[in-house]
Parts: sequence; structure tokens; C-alpha cells
Amino acid sequence: MSLSSRQIRHLRGLAHSLKAIVAIGNNGLTDNVVDEIDNALSRHELLKVRVSAGDREERDEMIDQIVERTDAELIQRVGHVATFFRQNPEKPRVDPGKK
Repeated sequence: MSLSSRQIRHLRGLAHSLKAIVAIGNNGLTDNVVDEIDNALSRHELLKVRVSAGDREERDEMIDQIVERTDAELIQRVGHVATFFRQNPEKPRVDPGKK
């Protein structure tokens, strides 16, 4: 699912008041963490993840792996927090807006 810049802007506004649901700690991106992110995306569709990696390249690598392994869209990344979106095909809860 490819999102337009208008949809991304709308989703960023919706995510502004959200707290990070999942935190990636010192163990890095394990299979259990990916499963938890996948479940949270199925339930909430729009979520924030706190990535506590040492340097920027390591954080970017983890974020890229999350996008690849969960089929989610990266909406925004600010510091250690990344916002992801994946619409639930059966019961959509979040409307990404018009293209």
C-alpha cells in the first residue's frame, strides 16, 4: 500500500497524541518483538515504536527491518521514535484519508 504525502500528513496528525506502544531494548529486534509489533499493527493500525539503539545507522536498520518484516508503512521518524501504519483489511479502524 503506497500512501500519498497528503495521507502521510493526515496520519502524522492522528499519531501526534499517541504514546509508544512497543519499545525495542538492548536485545535489539528479536522475533518476539517483531511479533508484538505485528500484533499491535493488526489491532491499532497506527502505532509508535521506541527504538533504543546506539547510533542513527543502527536505528535506521532496525526501522527498515520492521517495515520489511511487517509490511507496514513508515509514517515518521523523530529521534528514537518511529511511527508505522498498516491498515487492517478486515476491520479498518484508521482512515488514512484521501489520496
